[in-house]
Amino acid sequence: MYERRFAFRHPVEDRSAVPTGDGDRPGPGHGRFGRPYRSEPTRIHYDTTMTRTTVRVRGIYTTALTKLLEESDGSGTESEDEPIEVVQASDPIEERFDDPFAAVPADIRIETTRDRQGIEVSGAPDDLERVLAELEGLAIDTFRWDDGTPRGAVFDAEVLEAGGGSGAVVDLGDGRRGYLKYDDVDGYVGEGDRYRVQVDEPTPPWDGDEPRVRPTLAVGGGLCTLSRDRTGVSAAASGEAGTELVGMTDLLSTSIPEGWGLRWKRAATDADLEAMETAVERAVDRAEDLEAAIGDAPDEPGEPGRIAAPRRTAWCWFGRESRFALDDHRRAVETTMPGHHRIKAADRAASAAVDFAEAVGASGADGEAAFPFDAVSRQFGPTTGDRLEIGHGKPDGRRISLGYGEVTEWDADGSITLERSMRGGGTYDALGTPKEEGDVAITKFREGRWWYPTTYKSADGETKGTYVNVCTPVELFPDAVRYVDLYVDVIRTPDGAVEIVDADELEAAVDEGLVSEELAEKARNVAEAVERALSK
Repeated sequence: MYERRFAFRHPVEDRSAVPTGDGDRPGPGHGRFGRPYRSEPTRIHYDTTMTRTTVRVRGIYTTALTKLLEESDGSGTESEDEPIEVVQASDPIEERFDDPFAAVPADIRIETTRDRQGIEVSGAPDDLERVLAELEGLAIDTFRWDDGTPRGAVFDAEVLEAGGGSGAVVDLGDGRRGYLKYDDVDGYVGEGDRYRVQVDEPTPPWDGDEPRVRPTLAVGGGLCTLSRDRTGVSAAASGEAGTELVGMTDLLSTSIPEGWGLRWKRAATDADLEAMETAVERAVDRAEDLEAAIGDAPDEPGEPGRIAAPRRTAWCWFGRESRFALDDHRRAVETTMPGHHRIKAADRAASAAVDFAEAVGASGADGEAAFPFDAVSRQFGPTTGDRLEIGHGKPDGRRISLGYGEVTEWDADGSITLERSMRGGGTYDALGTPKEEGDVAITKFREGRWWYPTTYKSADGETKGTYVNVCTPVELFPDAVRYVDLYVDVIRTPDGAVEIVDADELEAAVDEGLVSEELAEKARNVAEAVERALSK
């Protein structure tokens, strides 16, 4: 937690010459929503006894999460007197909110995952739990998992596979794996070699990649990083701003420990000396704590296993309802079209199109209009003829591919039909009918629906049964169908018998804390409704 005194912000340029606009455009001296631009230096005062959990947010969910976290009051947590504060905001975020954001160290970092399906939340354990308590309550299909290989954790590792590609797979102990790039290692890397490594880039549980590890040590201070593979002082910012940061470091009273190099992040260019001092103090404290944590370990790496994990990492996966809930938070501060986050999560190229539509005043910006599946799928997919994967998520964080199929039917209402060719051998799950060469699986999906049916047919068209999967609301992305399976399913056998199956697996998931009781009740209700419909 960061104890507040005060912080100075750099002056914001006077924009009073902005011409008068129409509609949502600003008038003279005002921001996008008629707020005055700040043309004078802003001094932010804080209660000196108040501690706050500070959070840095980046990615496509930033505006919505900033609104959500800034409104949190800690109710329902053990830290009701410790509000959450977003810091180190980007320029667009500064413009969208009334109050200024401090350029101070962040306790927690939140970043959108590479596939845009969710977020990484990393930081100090106690602070992390405080933030996660707010995020978990976003919507019924928000899932959260802790990472066994958190950012910054130190492991002794042994190379399992080497020789191909640009890196080696390493054993981190207890079934954990990591990816070590050859360029990060001095000399040849061979199977059986051992290294002491640190997690540099963790990966979400639904991602097939291993977390990237490096054979060095580094710690962050919110605005800066101390690392063993650097010397002296440097800055990520180029030009005069970077030179100024390096020079100002000499004015700080905290000394950089021997064997560590300091690098300032870009956000430090907006910080004052007090915030810079705090950042370096934090980094030095963390470096000393990390050295103490690994101090009892042998100098040479031993059997694979975790040596130290001073920070925690958790992952939040956003389902369709979560993304629409985020739309509502964003809509409170900025023009937001229906399905804003759903569209941006589908394709990186969609961001520009969404921004353009909102800039010119998207219809239905109040959220009442339906998600524009027709326009989105025509532009980015999926549509007839596309090849689509079924990405079967599990409540424990795994993502299983159920294979690929061809979109044979498409409708503007958000419905598609996917056909897959099946291999022979075994029987169909729960149905008991044999799988044979030439069989076809015909699956009908509809955007936003809590279930989908798959009918299995033989080569001559004979129906072998129907399996209805109950899941979180389906999302039809350009390359994959995404949802999280809720265990309970409904089957109809070839003779017409209808039955709910795997209800015990749902109950077990609730007992294990993988599925909330609210979500489980929704799944039961959906299964019962499907059972009644199939029995008619």
